[in-house]
Amino acid sequence: MSLMPDPRFELKKVTDSEWLILDHRYGPNDARRTVACVHQMEECLVGVVWVRDLPLRVSYTDAAEVLEDVNRFHSRSRSRRPIQIPHFPPLAATA
Repeated sequence: MSLMPDPRFELKKVTDSEWLILDHRYGPNDARRTVACVHQMEECLVGVVWVRDLPLRVSYTDAAEVLEDVNRFHSRSRSRRPIQIPHFPPLAATA
């Protein structure tokens, strides 16, 4: 398992105090490419406007933390092998 962040998402600086989180799964002219808009509110506080319906917070300490949260959310939602459930024979009936 790779510890590298998913290159699918990019944090792109737009201005000195605003960033976009982009999803490279979609083309440059596809509206679904933008995941979130991040803006600096205070020195150690950024606000997030989610363009997609994601159950994530709306404030973080910095823009990089927002990107980490998006990567973490999407890495958990990937399909995995089913969990094996142990099976036992039925209990014997007692008379």
